Amino acid sequence: MRTRYHAPQIEDAVKALGMAGEWGAVWVAIGLAGAAVDTTRRERWMRAAAVAPAAVGVNYLVKLAVRRRRPRLRRLPPLAAAPSKLSFPSAHATSSLAAATAMGRVAPGARPPLYGLAGAICLTRPYLGMHYPSDVLGGAAIGLVIGRLWPGLSGKGAEDRLIDLAASVGPWAVAGSADGSSADGHLRAPVSQPSGQHPLGEGESGRS
Repeated sequence: MRTRYHAPQIEDAVKALGMAGEWGAVWVAIGLAGAAVDTTRRERWMRAAAVAPAAVGVNYLVKLAVRRRRPRLRRLPPLAAAPSKLSFPSAHATSSLAAATAMGRVAPGARPPLYGLAGAICLTRPYLGMHYPSDVLGGAAIGLVIGRLWPGLSGKGAEDRLIDLAASVGPWAVAGSADGSSADGHLRAPVSQPSGQHPLGEGESGRS
């Protein structure tokens, strides 16, 4: 990947894509855009926007533990800069897969383009000579776990929605029969009575 398909135009495009993935910047932008457009899921989009930077932090801790050096290819210097000389795992891969997975939980219909972008960012790393393929695979695996475990992204389940619906409808009362159905067989809403007043009217004993 470091030696093939390196026309200047292709290299420039890949470098730009790699820069967009630095520190998870492109994923933060996507999360904020989702929060601005999708108001019903705004809070979940905001939570998802924080996944990529957090994944970069987790990635660096793993880098410190492993301490693998970046590739050194003879006569093929890397085509991009990096804040650290540590290679495993790839921060681009970790943050991209974490963000794509998290945002896919918020908007399942957007998963194909999200994972497509994440995959493209992952491919920039060996193409630019910044990482071994195993760095990318390791980072992607960590990112998938982070994205799946990130809290506060899933919507309410069917059971929770049914409970909310029942709470909003409220109790049904008798209107014509003791089982809550009227003469036409339909349920009727309860009729509230003034405090202290007998249901059959003031002064009535309830007997005919």
